[in-house]
Amino acid sequence: MKTALIAVSLMLSLASAGAMAKPGCLKGAAVGAVGGHVAGKHSVLGAAAGCAVGHHMAKKQERQQQQQAQAQANANAQAQANAQAARTQQNAPRK
Repeated sequence: MKTALIAVSLMLSLASAGAMAKPGCLKGAAVGAVGGHVAGKHSVLGAAAGCAVGHHMAKKQERQQQQQAQAQANANAQAQANAQAARTQQNAPRK
């Protein structure tokens, strides 16, 4: 009976989330449904909360990866500019 209840609540949470278009929502909904069921038969509420938290965490991770990529690109551009300046200085006529 518990297994059937978990399965039904998980399916309802999947249907209510609108095809899981948000990244991180499916994993969060599954964890939230199980946690909500264990905490007092609030599977659907747990799935909804889990979806929201999963989406938030996925967006946070994506933002962090974008910042790291931008920092790496800036570091590479600075290194190239320094190398170009060094080559220009080496090729300058000496007095």
